Amino acid sequence: MRIAVGCDHAGFPLKAVVCETLTDLGHECLDLGTHSTAAVDYPDYAAAVGRAVQSGDARRGVLLCGSGVGACVAANKVRGVRACVCHDTYSARQGVEHDDMNVLCLGGRIIGPAVLGDLLRAFASAEFSGEERHRRRLEKILTLESEAWAEKGNQ
Repeated sequence: MRIAVGCDHAGFPLKAVVCETLTDLGHECLDLGTHSTAAVDYPDYAAAVGRAVQSGDARRGVLLCGSGVGACVAANKVRGVRACVCHDTYSARQGVEHDDMNVLCLGGRIIGPAVLGDLLRAFASAEFSGEERHRRRLEKILTLESEAWAEKGNQ
């Protein structure tokens, strides 16, 4: 699976570990930056990852910022992106299986390399269950998203 990876300066120290781990797990890492610890704005990288997922250039994405929260908020503004901050393996796996989460957001100042590997394995190995109750709930989320975009277009 091709997974887009992006980060700001606070997430940069873990980005190489993310790409190495994903590659070791048999996935292709699409590195969308940043490429140093120089201060940058996380919405730019969240948008790049979100757009890669939206367009199909990547099936999923991983974002790193200081807490994971800012990148998550920004990524969720891209239509079709379902981004979540997950700092435990249950949420990283269950978010995909039940909610069809397609972008994992992580706090570079929150987690370390050992936990990071476990989170990436849980996220990358999970698949949406497709169970009726989960499809029904996902349809409701997609309806909310469509309504929000329709309202935006009418402004």
